[in-house]
Amino acid sequence: MPIRIPTGLPAIDVLNSEGVMVMPEDVAARQDIRPLHIGLLNLMPNKVRTETQFARLIGATPLQIELSLIRMTGHVSRNTGSEHLEAFYTTFSEARDARFDGLIITGAPVELLPFEEVTYWPELTEVFDWTQTNVHSTFAICWGAQAMLHHFHGVPKHDLPQKAFGCYRQKALVPDSPYLRGFSDDFITPVSRWTETRAEDIPDGRGLRILTASAETGPCMVEDPAHRALYMFNHVEYDTTSLKEEYDRDVDRGEPIEVPAHYYPGDDPSRPPENRWRSHAHLLFGNWINEIYQSTPFDPANIGK
Repeated sequence: MPIRIPTGLPAIDVLNSEGVMVMPEDVAARQDIRPLHIGLLNLMPNKVRTETQFARLIGATPLQIELSLIRMTGHVSRNTGSEHLEAFYTTFSEARDARFDGLIITGAPVELLPFEEVTYWPELTEVFDWTQTNVHSTFAICWGAQAMLHHFHGVPKHDLPQKAFGCYRQKALVPDSPYLRGFSDDFITPVSRWTETRAEDIPDGRGLRILTASAETGPCMVEDPAHRALYMFNHVEYDTTSLKEEYDRDVDRGEPIEVPAHYYPGDDPSRPPENRWRSHAHLLFGNWINEIYQSTPFDPANIGK
């Protein structure tokens, strides 16, 4: 089944070129089916790219998905035009009364700041609390995952002496988890962060489970059943060239940056990078959406109850 996204969104052309079926809103309205309503709270600077990355993953499942784009109410984006935001996004204050089968919360380039010093932190904590009444399942990514885990469980993040940057092997620690259905024993995930979440900081007795982790970069994904949430500290959604573009940007700025580990063939940045995580990214989001479909109330009014 196709994904239903706002008419005119730039992601439509990219998804169509990749064979992801996109359904116009008028066609979706004629189908006698309740689509899963997924929200994307987009905290990334390049909102258009991030929209496409997540739409690609949730649009590859057999279910009809309606994607809604959400932004922080009080934060003004400096990297995405106001016309795009006004045309395709609702603010959190406008979305507050809606109910969602799933919500994705992205990362943000603020990870070196203490949580409480992020300008939109008070509103973001409202979002986290709101997920408990208005969202059936939340999938938080990178800094968004660290922030949500900190909010609900007080788990700190720690600065790294140098950026964790590259493609690292992750081990499936709970292979019978429904979120890891079909996963290999280990798999590759892009990592790009200056901070880390440590396994020893994750409290016992609260039902938290580390589902996947790396010997080099620590916990990768944590399940929080009590809050119906998944926390992914890395970037399974990244395009093939995402790490390359980050690397090239920092080189051009003259900033100290290591070649992304295990990313270029032979660790040679003159050669095209290889994508070795795409299949597991699709598998993970397919499993997440399947779990939502199996358990979300048919009547959206009952979500969160």
